[in-house]
Amino acid sequence: MALQEKYAELITAAKTSGVQNLQVREQNNVLYIDGSAPSGATKDNLWSIYNKIDPDFRGGDLGLNVNVSTATGSKAKVTTESSNLNVRKGPGTDQPIAGKVAHNDMVTVLNQTNSQWWLIKTDKGVEGYVYAQYLTPA
Repeated sequence: MALQEKYAELITAAKTSGVQNLQVREQNNVLYIDGSAPSGATKDNLWSIYNKIDPDFRGGDLGLNVNVSTATGSKAKVTTESSNLNVRKGPGTDQPIAGKVAHNDMVTVLNQTNSQWWLIKTDKGVEGYVYAQYLTPA
């Protein structure tokens, strides 16, 4: 099955939910979907559809690089014991690391996805999911 057919529901959802600068391309047997979502909820919905098509994100044949276009939201402080906090591409420890944020740094909370994973953006522009227990609202 061609990748665009496999992920047709995801591509359609990205188009209909208002993802700006949407780019869909295949390269080396991987489908890349890039763009800017209008909200954290839209991005979360795309990840939910992805998980439905490829449970536990094990296929390794999709790069979903959709960021939230607005960085508005509340601030939170990273409250790890002393180490950096991993910022991940999706909500889960099985997701690739997109970056790190230092202990005591401030981040912008874009969406409180659930009680465990929040979508954040760092001051350096890194966007992704972090384990919520390591954030304290400012």
